[in-house]
Amino acid sequence: LGKDRNPKDVKAEEWRSVMNDLEYNVTRQADTERPFTGKYDKLFDEGQYNCYCCGAKLFKSDAKYYSGCGWPAFSKSIDNDLNIIRKKDTSLGMERIEVRCKQCNAHLGHVFDDGPKETGERYCINSCSLNFVRKQ
Repeated sequence: LGKDRNPKDVKAEEWRSVMNDLEYNVTRQADTERPFTGKYDKLFDEGQYNCYCCGAKLFKSDAKYYSGCGWPAFSKSIDNDLNIIRKKDTSLGMERIEVRCKQCNAHLGHVFDDGPKETGERYCINSCSLNFVRKQ
């Protein structure tokens, strides 16, 4: 849907019509998958992770690592947040940095400052916010 036209023009009811409840609640309502349930948590194949909603390029597999947090973790995004917006999140009684797709505003997850030495960052991303494209 967001791949065929400007994703920012897609209305909530249109997103709802092409997604299951989990996909919609996570990407459009900023909900979170239960830990250790996402299909990409333990996938380490070579390829690229794109936005589930619009196809924007987000992460390469060489930045993915197992953090044990229950969600896919990445040490860096493609081209220094080319397609990612960082936003202060004070929900749940704590302060975090939410990450969203710059192209369609889909909620992706959060970024924390406890990542590998290389960047110091851990992007903690919901699997259902991603679409994995295996390297050919």
